[in-house]
Amino acid sequence: EFGKQWYQRRVRDLRMCTRGSTVPVDKVKFVRELYSHGAIKFGEFKLKSGIMSPVYFDRRALVSLPRLMRDAATLLYDAARDMKYTCICGVPYTALPIATVISVDHDIPMVIRRKEMKDYGTKKMVEGIFEAGESCLIIEDVITTGGSILETVDILEKAGLKATDGVVLLDRQQGGHVNLSNNNFNIKSVFNISEILNTLQKEGDI
Repeated sequence: EFGKQWYQRRVRDLRMCTRGSTVPVDKVKFVRELYSHGAIKFGEFKLKSGIMSPVYFDRRALVSLPRLMRDAATLLYDAARDMKYTCICGVPYTALPIATVISVDHDIPMVIRRKEMKDYGTKKMVEGIFEAGESCLIIEDVITTGGSILETVDILEKAGLKATDGVVLLDRQQGGHVNLSNNNFNIKSVFNISEILNTLQKEGDI
């Protein structure tokens, strides 16, 4: 009972508060550092969607680059400044570390969406402390078709959460934004692939 009362106060406080300020991230420097560390690669790559692409964002490299991961978290947090939410959820698995940084840095409750139900423990698909009807912001690193976000929306809504808004670090501009919009999901991206390529070309990196 005490835990429930605390959480109700916490939700009330989050709904009333204004999102805190952050130290601005130099987006050009961020993109160039991603490239220099090999997080942006050029070649021939098969994506999860089955689409072949000449550009690959190796976002798993971010877990080994804590400063850049914090910068990514800041950019995503700032992108969601005008959105209303009381908790966040990172799309498993690569967006989870970024969502965790946002949660810890800004004192925002996080829930974890499982990829599959376990046959032990709570057997829940969504772990964490929340109440039905709360608004959950979805955090994603990359969208191609938007399928992973829609899958996450479905699971969160079945658990009783509202999930209508999300932020993504990179939009590959391969139909994901339109697909999400057609499914009444509002997505805001920090970068799209054209911006990434234009930045690297302008700076003489490619």
